[in-house]
Amino acid sequence: MFYREAGDFKTSYAEDNQTFPVKFDRYRYYAVLFMGFAIIPFLINDYWVNAIFLPFLIYSIAAIGLNILTGYCGQVSLGTGGFMAVGAYGCYKLMTAFPDVSILIHVLLAGGITGIVCVVFGLPSLRIKGFYLAVATLAAQFFLVWLFNRVPWFYNYSASGQINAPERTIFGIEVTGPNTEAWATYLFCLVILTVCALIARNLTRGMQGRQWMAIRDMDIAAEIIGVNPLKAKISAFAVSGFFVGIAGALFFAVYLGAAEAGDSFGITKSFLVLFMIIIGGLGSIFGSFAGAAFLVLLPVFLKNVLVGTLGWPTDLAAHLEFIIVGGLIIMFLILEPHGLAQLWRVAKEKLRLWPFPH
Repeated sequence: MFYREAGDFKTSYAEDNQTFPVKFDRYRYYAVLFMGFAIIPFLINDYWVNAIFLPFLIYSIAAIGLNILTGYCGQVSLGTGGFMAVGAYGCYKLMTAFPDVSILIHVLLAGGITGIVCVVFGLPSLRIKGFYLAVATLAAQFFLVWLFNRVPWFYNYSASGQINAPERTIFGIEVTGPNTEAWATYLFCLVILTVCALIARNLTRGMQGRQWMAIRDMDIAAEIIGVNPLKAKISAFAVSGFFVGIAGALFFAVYLGAAEAGDSFGITKSFLVLFMIIIGGLGSIFGSFAGAAFLVLLPVFLKNVLVGTLGWPTDLAAHLEFIIVGGLIIMFLILEPHGLAQLWRVAKEKLRLWPFPH
């Protein structure tokens, strides 16, 4: 009753192969985009942007990148925080070395640099996998943070060891620096997220995505049927690193404004993004959004309800957050490994047949 596909037929292969072939999904997607671009910018303030929207948008890009590597290609990575630091420091060096170049170009180049670094650390995936690959990427996390902390060139020999984002504009509107407008930073990140999500969606639905999933499901069988494991794994690391690097650049330049590798991009950042794709759903672009939204909204909800309304101590609310997240991870891994995305798919199946039982 609420979700019907009857009568929604296609007359060409192009129509059947579009990103959202079901008309209901397509209209819902257009409605979400319209709300995101045309309504929300006029309603938000600094609190909403800094507490909810910017973290959600940026973490969604990072989750999409990690989901491509881990969810679609099956290569476990615990170095997401370190790769985000590569994007942040790469963007900082580009912003200070080329002040006249657009910040958008700096963010994209930072993503490209991160993709190259990610490929270098992904080379062991050709020989090892599973737990051993996770340890290798964890080593990359600690090495990259140590490198950015110990080599003064990366933070331009600053006495504090901190990097600070200079003021940069897009079409004359400031998007980095102390005098930014809430709607400007929101729209800047939203445009980048929309483009990244569309690219990831089309990549995962095409030949490249099928190669990644073949490697994930059984790499030996995939190689027998003609999939090149070298090309598939390296391309997954490159694309994942590109998205994660963009997220790191935005996290530093637009959201934080100032960062230090150990505090801003430590191991907790790697686990946070990993938890997002576990709760949201491995191998799902929608799951990346769902996981990011959940882990961004949960602390805000607990802080406002438990601390602000009920008067709980702040540390107790923080501990409760860890308990909830940990419990959900265990529950999803045991009961529903595909996370919130699978629950959404099941809900759509129920709505197709409502009110009749399935």
